[in-house]
Amino acid sequence: MNEQFRISRDSLGEVKVPIDAYYGPQTERARHNFPISGLRLPRRFIRAQGIIKLCAARANRDVGDLNTEIANAIISAAQEVINGDFDSEFVVDVYQAGAGTSQNMNANEVIASRASELLGGQRGDSAVVHPNDHVNMAQSTNDTIHVAMNIAAMEGIYHDLLPVLKRLEDALTLKAKEFDHIVKSGRTHLQDAVPIRLGQEFAGYAQAISNRRTQLEKTSRALLEIGLGGNAVGTGINAHPDYSDKAIRFIGEETGLGFVPPQNFFTFVQNPEAAVGVSGTLRSLAITVNKIANDLRLLSSGPRTGIAEIKLPPVQPGSSIMPGKVNPVMAEMMNMICHQVIGFDACVASAGGQSQLELNVMMPVMAYNLLQSIHILANGICAFTEKCVTGIEADAERCLHYAEMSTALATSLNPLVGYDKAADIAKTAYKTNKTVRDVAKEQGLDETQLHDLLDIRKLTGNN
Repeated sequence: MNEQFRISRDSLGEVKVPIDAYYGPQTERARHNFPISGLRLPRRFIRAQGIIKLCAARANRDVGDLNTEIANAIISAAQEVINGDFDSEFVVDVYQAGAGTSQNMNANEVIASRASELLGGQRGDSAVVHPNDHVNMAQSTNDTIHVAMNIAAMEGIYHDLLPVLKRLEDALTLKAKEFDHIVKSGRTHLQDAVPIRLGQEFAGYAQAISNRRTQLEKTSRALLEIGLGGNAVGTGINAHPDYSDKAIRFIGEETGLGFVPPQNFFTFVQNPEAAVGVSGTLRSLAITVNKIANDLRLLSSGPRTGIAEIKLPPVQPGSSIMPGKVNPVMAEMMNMICHQVIGFDACVASAGGQSQLELNVMMPVMAYNLLQSIHILANGICAFTEKCVTGIEADAERCLHYAEMSTALATSLNPLVGYDKAADIAKTAYKTNKTVRDVAKEQGLDETQLHDLLDIRKLTGNN
């Protein structure tokens, strides 16, 4: 057994650590203390931790607080973390000690261990590069975990989610143009309503996505304020006066995003407002996308006993028992993602409300849920767009038939015969399975006027 472990020490005493592990005693304690879910903070969060440690080492080196040789080794090790070379060494469960101290020490220990190796020392030898004194210099869990969440979320939104939202918006806009000539029955309360063009319906979807995309762009800007250098409670204890500005500027250079110091470091540490706000925006996006996915399922229902005004691309067999059945699986997948995002937001909102005095300690679970929302929305919307929306086809004849058969066409007769008389015509049309046009003719209304009043293309307006 002695060959499988090394003996490491922290402030509580000796700990057996797997001999090949880059992480150290505090990570090992957390690994045993929190065998909860098997869930880990995702790749983007680990990358963000690497960025923070790299930029902190650069800043501490530049202000003269960190030995250049040690700083350069930390920078090289942190770059390897950024690249994903040590993802398997990040072993702390999402449900861990409050604030994410174990997660921060996991990063500190891995980077210190690797930096020690680069300087000719042994893996886990804190005498060469110390996880607290060197890697964590001028930092605290209380600023780095907050900052890592913001960096990871902003990168996920900027690089993954916003681009796929634009592709979905563009795909819906193209369908709106393609279907603009197709007149169909509108539906309110799931009942027949006055005519609408299929293109107008899809244009509504496209604008809804555009609205949510604009909202996300606006809300996510709050993530750009990062309080690195605020340290334990926002005072910047143990940090050089120039450290914070330099470290934050380096993070901006490393990510290509416009990260800036917060207006108030105490507010940043006390309240994860940006994360709560962005999560709420993701919930709104999920509600909008869910509505579109539901509509596509309804409009494609059939193929013979449903609405069947549109046809979704068949991507896989739909039933293990009914041969030939094809289901709207991409829309159903999107529904499930949207429901999950709403659940993730409930967790973020609840945890965000647990700030006490100088700190909110719920950061690990907030980060996990926020980043998962971004991740599954981005992947889901990408698949939904490419494998569903772009291949939608319309049945123009069926759409026109439903539009002509809608009893709500009687609405256009209100100016001519009044509401009550129009209602009688609608009821008669329904009872006799005739069109409003035919019943109106039978009741002696002027055909020339009817032709104008019941021009279904004209009834859809010019929008």
